[in-house]
Amino acid sequence: MVDLASSLHDPHAFSAGIPHELFETMRRSPGLTWSDDSDDGTRGFWSVTRHADLVEVSRDAQTYSSGVGHIQIYDIDEDALDARASMIDMDPPIHTRLRRIVSSAFTPKRVQDYQRSVRTRVVAALDELEAAGGGNWVDIVAKPIPIGVICDLMGVPSADHDYLISLTDHLVAGTSAEPLEPNAYGNTIPLRLLPFNSPAAFAMSQYATELAELRRDDPQDDLVTALINAEIDGEKLTDEEFANFFRLMIFAGNETTRSTMAHLALHWVQYSELFEQVKTDRSLLTAVTDEVIRHASSILYFRRTVTTATQLSGTELSPGDKVVMWYCSANFDEDEFEAPREFRLDRPVKPAHVAFGGGGVHFCLGASLARLEVAELIDEMLDRDLRFDFGSVEYTESNFVNGLEDVQVKW
Repeated sequence: MVDLASSLHDPHAFSAGIPHELFETMRRSPGLTWSDDSDDGTRGFWSVTRHADLVEVSRDAQTYSSGVGHIQIYDIDEDALDARASMIDMDPPIHTRLRRIVSSAFTPKRVQDYQRSVRTRVVAALDELEAAGGGNWVDIVAKPIPIGVICDLMGVPSADHDYLISLTDHLVAGTSAEPLEPNAYGNTIPLRLLPFNSPAAFAMSQYATELAELRRDDPQDDLVTALINAEIDGEKLTDEEFANFFRLMIFAGNETTRSTMAHLALHWVQYSELFEQVKTDRSLLTAVTDEVIRHASSILYFRRTVTTATQLSGTELSPGDKVVMWYCSANFDEDEFEAPREFRLDRPVKPAHVAFGGGGVHFCLGASLARLEVAELIDEMLDRDLRFDFGSVEYTESNFVNGLEDVQVKW
């Protein structure tokens, strides 16, 4: 057991983006790679860094559980599991029943109905950026588009979108190295009982509860109304279950696409000649969209917990072992992708990247929506023949989200 990856406990390891050299070394090492216990007492874990191994873990929810233990690297107390649990923290069959409640809103066919709404938000964001002659791409473009789209689907009033952006920012801050103010947003709950150890989770639950009350009095054609009226085994969601569901939908529908769109600004400048090809041949739009998503790898990892003795990549695993799937490594696996760190338009459809997961029951529910949003943004940028440079770039200091806080662009 060679401890090549102790730094992966530490958000500082990602302060300049994905540490590609470290992951390349880990992929070349036999078996899985072990990270020792951290200084803060978090137990050690096995890292899954190769594409084939990650797909195997993703598609075996019985052996590699989301419901046992926790889906993030750090440990939480047993009594916090239920309080923090959302759909992604659960295994079938309960996960399957919960997913079925909202899955119809995210089918590829249904997602196409959202195209006009997405394009409207894209146009508005780029209009604002152009009128200002530049600015922080993240604040002006990457943040408002996905939060606007998912809030529209959920039924969140437009006036509250900025507030939810601030809450999702603070959720991610819970995975950073910066200390959090426990009482922020009026929080009164111990952080260990809150998702991401963040007081913003408390605020989002409060907001969800208030919105649910409004929808009970005034039902609308939105996902909040659908959720509060849905039944599982003859019972409706409790207030806590609904709040956890709401938080997951807002975070997952916003943060991942936002991070991908933030990275797009860097790609636009660094690989401008490839985007010129797409401009003249829009049949390449799908390819460039997926390459942006692969390269960004917005969610860095998810963890699973071993439920029964097994072997993976020659490494013996025991019940209770923590297994961390590094999507940001598997998406650059040399055995699966030719010249993986290059940005290319000619990548084969298979093997598929794992930015939306490696398949199985937890494959990203919003994959089709995310692809649509990124594709519409690229398409509009090509129509406008946008030309800009970026200056300073500030990464989100987190070992969970490959985000960008600040990308200054100017014409």
